[in-house]
Amino acid sequence: MEKLIYEPWPWYLAGVLITVNVYLLLYLGKKFGISTGFKTSCSVLGAGKVASFFNYNWKEERWLLVYILGTIIGGFIAFQFMNGDAPVLVSESTKLALEKLNIVPNQSFLPSEIYGLEFFSIKRLLILVVGGLLIGFGTRWADGCTSGHAISGLSNLQLPSLVAVIGFFIGGLLMTFVFIPLIFK
Repeated sequence: MEKLIYEPWPWYLAGVLITVNVYLLLYLGKKFGISTGFKTSCSVLGAGKVASFFNYNWKEERWLLVYILGTIIGGFIAFQFMNGDAPVLVSESTKLALEKLNIVPNQSFLPSEIYGLEFFSIKRLLILVVGGLLIGFGTRWADGCTSGHAISGLSNLQLPSLVAVIGFFIGGLLMTFVFIPLIFK
């Protein structure tokens, strides 16, 4: 039992569990998407008084807030108590690609070149602020995040989700091969 909890699960088991999750949500008449939870959180905190976009009956989506809270708690437990100190394993080709960008591969998912102690450098601040704005704007423009479109939208055979996922993929390729090398060289 301990091995089942502490070891990575095979991709095919994770795929089956995601499928069960999606079918359960569909059966219950719910749609999965983390960005909707952020919208709901803003509505709960009173953002509807400032922007009409957040003025809706958020109580219908309380379940999503619980779902997101469970995800956060689960991630915390997994990191703190279930192998959180283990080194991050990346391929040799990834290490070489990072080194070419002057990013030293370390034992963390948070490269110190971006999230290090010198947080208040102009370059680092611009990367985080502009990146956050682009992600937030893109999520609203696409009417959902990658998880919502790729998991729920595609499973519902929604054409807008297919277009959004293709856009996410193209954006990821552009960032990886064009913009990140320009930013970090």
